[in-house]
Amino acid sequence: MTIQPFAPAHWPAAAAIYEAGIATGNATFATAAPSWVDWDQAHLPHSRLVAVAADGQVVGWAALSPVSSRCVYGGVAEVSVYVADAARGQGVGRQLLEALVRESEQHNMWTLQAGIFPENEASLRLHAAAGFRQVGRRERIGKMGSRWRDTLLLERRSTLVGSS
Repeated sequence: MTIQPFAPAHWPAAAAIYEAGIATGNATFATAAPSWVDWDQAHLPHSRLVAVAADGQVVGWAALSPVSSRCVYGGVAEVSVYVADAARGQGVGRQLLEALVRESEQHNMWTLQAGIFPENEASLRLHAAAGFRQVGRRERIGKMGSRWRDTLLLERRSTLVGSS
C-alpha cells in the first residue's frame, strides 16, 4: 500500500468508501456522499490523501475541512478518515492519519480536530494513537432520523506549528 495525494480521479472510489461509512450509521451525520465539486469545495486544497493497495484499488482516504473562514482559525481543521470495509484492521487508517498529520504541519496547521460518535470505538482508538485527546462531548448535537446523537470532540495540537 502507498499513500498518495488525493486526485479527482480517486473520487469515485473514495465516494464509495464514504457511502459505506455512512451506511454504518456511526461514521458521519451525512446521508449521502456529495458530488466531487461539492466535496472539493468543502475541503482544504492541501492535505488530501488516499491509500492505494498494490492492485491499484483505493482502500482509504483522509482530508481536512476548514473549521471557520475567520483568519484566526487558519491553522485549525477538521479531520476526515475513511477506510474501505475490506481494508479495516490492516493499519490503513493509522498510516493515513499519520501522513495527514505530517502533511498538515507542512501547511502550518496547528490544531486538528475530529467529531466522533462515541459508538465508533475504532475511530476513537485510531485518533488516540495519533495523539488526539478528548476535549469535550457535544450532547444531542444532531439528530439521525428520530435518534439524537452525541459526538466526542477530539483535538491534536502540533508540537511543531503554533507553539510560539
